[in-house]
Amino acid sequence: MSEGATTGVLKQHRFLLGAVFMGHLTNDWVAGTLWLLAPAIAVSMGLGPMEVGLILTINGIGAGLAYIPAGVLSDRSTRPGLLMLLSFWWVAVGYLSATLVPGFWAITLLLAFGAMGDAFWHPIATGVLVKEMPAQRAQALGIHAVGGTIGAEVLGPLSTGFLLGYFDWQTTLQILVLPAVIMGILFIPIARRISRDSPGEIHAIDFRGLTRVWFKPMGIALMLVMILYNMALVAQLAMAPVYFQSDHGLSPFHAGLIFAVILMIGSICQPFLGKYSDSRGRKPLILLMLFGSGFFALFAGLSDSLYWAILGLLPAVAMLTAVRPVILASAVEHSGQSEATTLGIVFTILDGVGMFGALLAGLVGEYDLRYAFIMAAVMALCAGLICLFLNFRVSAISQDQPIVATVANPADP
Repeated sequence: MSEGATTGVLKQHRFLLGAVFMGHLTNDWVAGTLWLLAPAIAVSMGLGPMEVGLILTINGIGAGLAYIPAGVLSDRSTRPGLLMLLSFWWVAVGYLSATLVPGFWAITLLLAFGAMGDAFWHPIATGVLVKEMPAQRAQALGIHAVGGTIGAEVLGPLSTGFLLGYFDWQTTLQILVLPAVIMGILFIPIARRISRDSPGEIHAIDFRGLTRVWFKPMGIALMLVMILYNMALVAQLAMAPVYFQSDHGLSPFHAGLIFAVILMIGSICQPFLGKYSDSRGRKPLILLMLFGSGFFALFAGLSDSLYWAILGLLPAVAMLTAVRPVILASAVEHSGQSEATTLGIVFTILDGVGMFGALLAGLVGEYDLRYAFIMAAVMALCAGLICLFLNFRVSAISQDQPIVATVANPADP
């Protein structure tokens, strides 16, 4: 490839990374408000931790319904940018509608509809990235993930905590929908530049082949790792703000501040862990993060002190947040085809099934919120134990060749 062509490719990659970074940040900013809005909604209706978990779980189920259709549409479309543009308006309409209706179930279902718009973004944006940057999959996914984490776990909690100090939850959410509307306007010219003009780039999706891949022992084991991983993460995220406010009397703003700091640390590490795993392999990092998180979550659950609980939750949540792009890249490489559809399946497993961690954490939290952190520790450790039996073999380093994952064979050297 000539120097000019290389420069052009690098510019296109930078533009693409910048566009998906900001788009992910904006969509997840709105979606991330729910970590603090769910407790506020429950309090306004005289409800408890179980209902907080129920709101978040139904939110995850709604997201799970959108992931696979979004992936299929992306793999079959020459204009994925237009699909990405649609997600901003879907998010804005869904969440705004939730502020205009009465009753727990109406609010919860419309919040889930808004979450579907945010979910619609993910397989499309990440599918474009892994197609365009096959040699830097985890690194590209990590950069994309940083945008989402800044939006969902930093700007979302901080802005929500601040606004809840002055407004009710409805007004707060109405204000926080504005970034999605603004990005929906700004993204119009950007969407036209994110395209696959060549019909040769569009291939039929082999659903039967994908099914065979995921229902072999390796696929089932990898799905279990992803489910347990995300249930552990979501359980901690769902109950941490409630724990800070109900057990230690913190304001929504201070609870959101602690929440944001914890997640920001993990977010910063995502591109670096992704880049490292692109060249050195996936398994060591995944194991380290799962076992480390399990240990620190257990530490947080056994502590009565706010100080020690934060010291436990900080590394526990940060580790699980940081390793997410590595897990996503592993799943894409395991599938080896239809990247956006594969990511739709993966996001469904992670956020559709994994969000049940919020409901389980809420049920356990009815007795003692610290038990939710202990439950999360057990899930992370179980995911790590399953991962021990998986062997991610690096067939090529930083090349277009995928890292092939197989079930470990004791007879292998």
